[in-house]
Amino acid sequence: MAHTEKETYGSYSTDAFDNPPSGPVGVHRGRRSLAVRVAPFVVVIVVAALAGLLAWGIASGELNKVPWPWAQQSAQTAQGDQNRQDDAAADDGDDTQADADAQDDAADQGEADGQDTDGAAQPDDATADEQQPESQPEQTVNYNTSVRVINATGVNGYAAQQSGVLQSVGYTSVIAANPSGGALPSVNVVWYQNETDLATAQNIADTLGIATVEQAAGIADPIVVVYIAAQ
Repeated sequence: MAHTEKETYGSYSTDAFDNPPSGPVGVHRGRRSLAVRVAPFVVVIVVAALAGLLAWGIASGELNKVPWPWAQQSAQTAQGDQNRQDDAAADDGDDTQADADAQDDAADQGEADGQDTDGAAQPDDATADEQQPESQPEQTVNYNTSVRVINATGVNGYAAQQSGVLQSVGYTSVIAANPSGGALPSVNVVWYQNETDLATAQNIADTLGIATVEQAAGIADPIVVVYIAAQ
């Protein structure tokens, strides 16, 4: 006889392998929450933004300005090394200054004993003053001094002509005259009375082109110019 009954799960007798509960068992995962589904996209966006920010910081140099903790520690270490070097240099400078002070003290002590640093005796102040030459009076050109120009050349008006040369450079008291007797020099000469007139006499000689300048006693004016020959 044909088997007409439809066999079902319950048609068979149970055995050791029929532990699963009765009814269908789901094979699909349940529906995930919105946060779980969106999280991968958020992570990708954040990573991309951080990568772009890092690339911009490297390209623009702004990344070097970030106060990284390890950079601060390196700077502090370098500053400490520099401070130690400065302290060592200062100590060396103090030692050098101390040596220099000691040498100066020794030199001062040697001078107090009447000797220099080489052991040579130093003259006292009185001896040094005696050895120095006497100071010479200050020499200045006096354009107001009286100057007499004597013409012994035989050329009429030569003394007046040379007097005008002196007046043109600023001399205010120049007299042109002829010889009045007495000895005449052998060359053109500028005579002066006192040592204080030397600078003025030399200036007059340079102005008139006369090579000889001599001090003379008994002349009528502080400075006398005598022409023997026209120049």
